Parts: sequence; structure tokens; C-alpha cells
Amino acid sequence: MSDELPHKAVSDALSQLEALDLPLERDLFLRKLISELAFALEKTVGVEEASGFISLVGQAIGEWINREYRDAYGQLQLDPVQVASACVDLKRRIQGDFFVISIDTDKIIFGNRACPFGNAVKGRPSLCMMTSNVFGTIAAENLGYSKVRIDESIAQGHAGCQVTLFLSAGTAAGSQGREYYGL
Repeated sequence: MSDELPHKAVSDALSQLEALDLPLERDLFLRKLISELAFALEKTVGVEEASGFISLVGQAIGEWINREYRDAYGQLQLDPVQVASACVDLKRRIQGDFFVISIDTDKIIFGNRACPFGNAVKGRPSLCMMTSNVFGTIAAENLGYSKVRIDESIAQGHAGCQVTLFLSAGTAAGSQGREYYGL
């Protein structure tokens, strides 16, 4: 017998595997990949520095998503209601479960029942920078300023998330969070 396995044997083994209920698919693979990358960064350079690296990616993603929503609305600038709607819609499309708790001219408070990263986010607080940067970039690019404060997160062991998106520097003054500037 040669060192090569017959194609039929490989085909039969693949058929057996296809019949198994394995939770392996592209979306789960990519979430796990990103989670492990965040974990490696957190362990290598610390959570603060890892958050900085993830922020760079989040900013680029936020700029891209902002352009998509502006184009979809057919507008050069979004108003606060459209910003809130775009943030909720984005998270829904990527399997998060964000919703608006409250909204006024100074801030939007979001709740969330499911992270787009799924269980892979647990213990990976640096991944919250994706939400911070995407929400912060969209708001700042349309409204001139924003500050994002992650009040609670699934990554930190809470049952859900609460994110405050400040829309004015005056309201945000004295509050923790990450600031974003646009326009």
C-alpha cells in the first residue's frame, strides 16, 4: 500500500464528520480568532495597550460604517436619532442586541443583551473598544463630538451592557470615557 490514503477513505471520513453536530462555521471561527488575538494582546502588553490597538481597528471600522449609513440615508450628516438608529441597526446586523434606553440632545444610553462576539468576549474587555470606537466615530463624524463610557459589559462579567454616548462636551465633562472629535 502506498503512503497516500485512497480518496474513498478520505471521502468516507469527511462524510462521517459532516454528519456530526460541530459548532464550527466561519462566523464563530472569526469571533474566536478575534477573541484570542485580544487575549494574546492583553496578556502581552496589558489591557490598556491592547485596547489601544483594538481602538485603531475600531476607528477604521467606524469610519467605514459611518459612510455606509450616510449613503443609506442619502445624507452628508446624521442627526442624533439617526446616529442612535445606525448604532442599534449595526449591532443587530452583526448579532448583537443593542437598544436605546434613553435619548436626548446631550446623550444616548444604550443597553445590550447579546454581544456580537458571543461568549468569546467574556474576559476580553479590550474588545469593548470596538463598540466605543464605532459608536464614538459615528457620533463625532456627524455631530462634531462624542464621548463613550462603557458602564457595564458582558466582557467584564455583567449580564448585559450599558453604554453612554455623550453628544456634548459640556454634558460629558467630568465623566469617564473615551472622547472622539469630528467635523
